[in-house]
Amino acid sequence: MSEVSRRDFLAGITAAAGVATLGGRFALGAEPAKIKKGSDLVKLGRTDLQPTVLGMGTGTVSGTQQRALGFDGFTELMRYGLERGLRYIDTADMYQTHPFVKRAMEGVARDKYFIQTKTVAKDAKKAKADIERFLKELNTDYVDTLLIHCMTRKGWPTDMRPVMDVLDEAKKKGQVRAVGFSCHEWDPLASGVDTDWPDVQLVRINPFDDKMDGKHEEVAPLIKKAHEKGRGMIGMKIYGETGFGSREKRLESLKYVFKLGCVDCFTIGFRSTQQLDETLKLIEEAQA
Repeated sequence: MSEVSRRDFLAGITAAAGVATLGGRFALGAEPAKIKKGSDLVKLGRTDLQPTVLGMGTGTVSGTQQRALGFDGFTELMRYGLERGLRYIDTADMYQTHPFVKRAMEGVARDKYFIQTKTVAKDAKKAKADIERFLKELNTDYVDTLLIHCMTRKGWPTDMRPVMDVLDEAKKKGQVRAVGFSCHEWDPLASGVDTDWPDVQLVRINPFDDKMDGKHEEVAPLIKKAHEKGRGMIGMKIYGETGFGSREKRLESLKYVFKLGCVDCFTIGFRSTQQLDETLKLIEEAQA
């Protein structure tokens, strides 16, 4: 997208979203989400789904950090999260963590946890095969949200139509409860805003522009517009890729995301129970 068209696009989005500037680095004033704890349940857009505010991610550095825990360490971490009230698990075929999730959830009633996974299929045949494989790999009759993963092209809403149709059919069959997408790069993010197909969207957002698809002041109005259309907005990269190096910055990022008022929930990849506990405390502090 040219710089001129990019500016025009952002101007239109900002006007449509009714953005009010608060001053300082964090624009997009909105009422904070009425959240107290990371274990609070939230309604996901126009769906009937209710994940917890905080999701346990399994894709840090493409899942290498979670896989490095081994099956026993991964299971201990996921079960600890469940004990702390977290019911949302984020995974993906690309992360190679389906077998880890399956092992971790053995013996846990299916209605006690929420699974989001993602396919990189680019055609209908592969998408159908992926859905059947995912259900076996995760040992479940359905996944709560299934996303087309990592869109990188502006024209994806047209190019991916065959895959989207397969996901819609899977939703009708009850194999999937909601469908959506994630993207890497600005153009696919911008072109996805006016697409009516997604129930949910996974979007990279933090105030430090770390591992994002654009500057946070540009991305935030897009999130707000999609949320106002009834789409469930799920945040990722809240801590960037590395956690920003300090507790203070992690708290600053959480405060920013909550302040937007248009991110329903978010996923963070943990490597230890200590990291998980810290984030639960930070979420409460961010609401104070």
